[in-house]
Amino acid sequence: MIMKRLFISIITFLVTLPMLSQGWPEKYDGVMLQGFYWESYSQTKWTKLEKQADELSQYFNLVWLPQSAQAATTISMGYNPLYWFPGHYNSSFGTENELRSLIKTFKAKGIGTIADVVINHCGNVSNWVDFPEETYNGVKYQLQSTDICANDDDGKTKTWATQNGYTLSANNDTGEDFPGLRDLDHKSENVKKNVKAYLSMLLNDLGYTGFRYDVAKGFLPEFFGQYNEDAKPQFSVGECWDNSNTIKNWIEGTGKRSAAFDFQFKYVVRNAVDKNDWTYLGKQNDGSWPLVSGSFNSGNYRRYAVTFVENHDTEVRPDGTSNGPLRKDTLAANAYMMAMPGTPCVFLKHWIDCKRDIKAMIDVRNAVGLHNQSSTLNMATNKDYYAVRTEGKDNKYLVAVVGKQASTYTPNGAYTCILSGYHYAYWVSNNMETAWVDLPSGEYDGQQQALLTAVSANSDAQLVYTTDGTTPTASSTKVASGTKITIEGDMTLKVGLLIGSTVSSIVTRVYTSLEPLPIAECTMSEGEIGAFFEAPSSWNNDISCWAWSDSPSDNFTFANGGWPGVVCEFLGVAENGNKVWKWTWDGTKEKNSSATQPQKIIFNNTSSPQTDDLTYTNGGYYNKNGLVKVITPTGINEMTIGQQPASNGKIYTLSGQQVERPSKGIYIINGKKVVIN
Repeated sequence: MIMKRLFISIITFLVTLPMLSQGWPEKYDGVMLQGFYWESYSQTKWTKLEKQADELSQYFNLVWLPQSAQAATTISMGYNPLYWFPGHYNSSFGTENELRSLIKTFKAKGIGTIADVVINHCGNVSNWVDFPEETYNGVKYQLQSTDICANDDDGKTKTWATQNGYTLSANNDTGEDFPGLRDLDHKSENVKKNVKAYLSMLLNDLGYTGFRYDVAKGFLPEFFGQYNEDAKPQFSVGECWDNSNTIKNWIEGTGKRSAAFDFQFKYVVRNAVDKNDWTYLGKQNDGSWPLVSGSFNSGNYRRYAVTFVENHDTEVRPDGTSNGPLRKDTLAANAYMMAMPGTPCVFLKHWIDCKRDIKAMIDVRNAVGLHNQSSTLNMATNKDYYAVRTEGKDNKYLVAVVGKQASTYTPNGAYTCILSGYHYAYWVSNNMETAWVDLPSGEYDGQQQALLTAVSANSDAQLVYTTDGTTPTASSTKVASGTKITIEGDMTLKVGLLIGSTVSSIVTRVYTSLEPLPIAECTMSEGEIGAFFEAPSSWNNDISCWAWSDSPSDNFTFANGGWPGVVCEFLGVAENGNKVWKWTWDGTKEKNSSATQPQKIIFNNTSSPQTDDLTYTNGGYYNKNGLVKVITPTGINEMTIGQQPASNGKIYTLSGQQVERPSKGIYIINGKKVVIN
């Protein structure tokens, strides 16, 4: 009997072990956010992301962060890594302590954090082949010149190494070469030792949940499988940038220990948008199908497909480069992605620009119960729209219609439309038997309209709702399906499905009012060097400043190491509602020349868009077209409260205008702010 139990235990262990090493959970219903874009240094500082944890946790299960260790250059997205271990985690996005705090907060809110893992290549300390020595938990880790692939940089590295007395690995690269940085030989035991310790540290020390592998075609997929087998991340996704057959083979090569980004999904959507032909969503693209389509269904690759419609490499970057960017129909593209199997990965810029719609799409996806292995059925396809039905839990279905004529398609009476927007519509099967509100929870400015819909096979179904957070009953306010109600101020809306006298399937939305921004107070102190910028309403990011002099040549905004300069201070809004920012020189210059103030200045929306080169005027108040006015220094130091003190004969308003007899208000007297009662 004991031997039988032992035999069963061994069999159970052997069956369970491969399942534990699988690179993405089966029937996973989560949604991921790419928490950065190219040169998003200011927008995605660790401290800023942490403040968004409450909101993000309502919609995203995973957030992918940029490579978080110190890189080979001062300002970097992290794809030229130099260090791997703690003690060198002060990156362009924040400090190590700020990173740890972010990951801890995300975890507490139910968000898993995905690390961007760059192990195909590394930067060097002082020459082509030297790497830093690091000590972690008492163990020294250091890559050697013999860990560099023999044919790195098309043989240029070997030529340099031979001339300077260094030896490289005897092995050639097992994948594609990454020019400019040293490609690592993953056959090397020392490389494996360093990588395994690094990945274990990411999970067990910093607290990451999983990995996003950069340049997955850089070395054989079997090594990714070995690393995941050792580290056992909950999630792993590779950047295998190629057609679906290559991606499928890469997944197989890892032993199915990693998922992969579905690049063909992205380009199928891009083609449909660019060509104004939505039939592309239902046919081949460059000879291959997306992983989430029917062609690979029998192989169950949907489970390993992380879908996306834009990322930091395909977007239009600040320097104008791109790789097949999505230039329009952002809402339709995201609506299609959110209605399909695979694990959707939302691009941060799309989240920022289309938050209300994307929130609502995720609400629908979750309500229907879609997951990464859901099955699909093409419902209708033509040049002007495409309709697809995806199966969720308990035989519930979502029909997504996307395209310029999406509003013209109506499925049969078994479905109800609960959400629509520019070039997209969502219909759900009536067997969901639920109330629905199309306005997602969140902060809103001013009045909003919320559409209430009854999803039911019973044509007599009504809706009841409350706005004070209490549970609706049959005696609560009744409305017919399709009614719009006004949302204003702080409100907890609860809507229930009413059939006969029974209320069921209550949906809750929590709305809060955006706090009004302060009116901008533009002041300059005596001796201060600075300027103001009123940003266009379309500039959504933090404003950065680049200020310099040509003769003598020097830069006054080089604190962060380069473009886009230093982040300005947000002051509030102007009377027209535009945000106003202030740049103040911190007293440092790049070359420490004799220049005492800049000659030229540029303001930018964290790189792009930007103003023209503007002539600098101290205290200048600029908009995107140039200088508007000049703010006169008033010597403001601090706030005091009380009766009007004896003045030195000069009393100013906050805008710098001198007055003789002030009435009640705030003024500048003797160089201080004074409240006159």
